[in-house]
Amino acid sequence: MSLLLKKATSFTAPAVVDGKIVQDFSLDQYIGDKYVVLFFYPKDFSGICPTEMWAIQESLPAFEKRNAVAIGVSTDTEEVHQAWINTPRDKNGIEGITFPVVADTAKTISANFGALAGYADFDEEGNATFVGAPIALRTTIIINKEGVIFYEAHNFFTLARSIPNVIRELDALQNFEINGEVCLANWKSEVAV
Repeated sequence: MSLLLKKATSFTAPAVVDGKIVQDFSLDQYIGDKYVVLFFYPKDFSGICPTEMWAIQESLPAFEKRNAVAIGVSTDTEEVHQAWINTPRDKNGIEGITFPVVADTAKTISANFGALAGYADFDEEGNATFVGAPIALRTTIIINKEGVIFYEAHNFFTLARSIPNVIRELDALQNFEINGEVCLANWKSEVAV
């Protein structure tokens, strides 16, 4: 079920921000002021995820120019996030990442945004089970300043997202909201990345 045009579900969770653990990081701090690009990814210390995190970090000036923030989310703990951020790049770490990375250990944030790669169920005896993979897909959500979801995309675990394409979608949303202009096929922003 698509989340487009729905209000983004609020959340408060532990996160690592600028290398430090924050216990009560909230999406609400940005609503009404910033566009939010919410990036879900499968696992810390995996093969593809560091490449995306570096690409997002390198694109932070482009997000800031568009009055947007990038927030990463996975089902790993805040301690694992912090360890990953403190690990050098040449050792599969993401040292130097400054954008928030949220710990969704309860998997509720991922589930609420349609990013969880499976679901909880019960067998015939009433025992809890999980169908699928209890981690996040590579999901991208763009939320406008009013808290409404205007873009969502889900990639399989092995397919990294294109950060320039995410910026293009953010530009297209802002072009419509600010200028009232629709974006035709292959539309490109005149705003420099």
